[in-house]
Amino acid sequence: MELKIYRAALEAILFAVAEPISVEKLATALELEPQTVERLCCALKDEYDKEEHGIGLLCLEGRWQFSTKPALGSYVKTALDNRRNVPLSPAALEVLAVIAYNQPVTRSFVEQVRGVDSSGVVQSLTQKGLIEEAGRLELPGRPIAFRTTDVFLRSFGLSSLEELPPLHDEPEEMAEAAE
Repeated sequence: MELKIYRAALEAILFAVAEPISVEKLATALELEPQTVERLCCALKDEYDKEEHGIGLLCLEGRWQFSTKPALGSYVKTALDNRRNVPLSPAALEVLAVIAYNQPVTRSFVEQVRGVDSSGVVQSLTQKGLIEEAGRLELPGRPIAFRTTDVFLRSFGLSSLEELPPLHDEPEEMAEAAE
């Protein structure tokens, strides 16, 4: 198959799936090597970044997805007549931080860290798609564990959890500050 056809097929798949998809799944669908698909994705991303397109191609922890360019988001919101997003409460931000830095975690772990009942906040964050169930832990009662989602990454402008700011000063920085 010609390179143009693979590129067009890649675009069609990314558009149709509408969720982040791994290079491995794309490679299987296109019957190509994962390294080739990765190069195709990178080239496509570069093209969308340079051209005056309304969409871009995001890489979220090794998975690819089309996305509206941030500068044009207001037009899309107007067209879809979305209601205005309510900002997250301080409690919701606390729960998100606990989950993001410690995932996967149980609701009881979050409550232990915060010192208050967090069931309503966890339910609200799940409904907003910012966190999701990550299975059950092998502990008595088999509690549900939670983790952040791709919606969380996009909402906070992150490509991966590794981009989260550090929780504490690094030991070297602390030593320099002491001097």
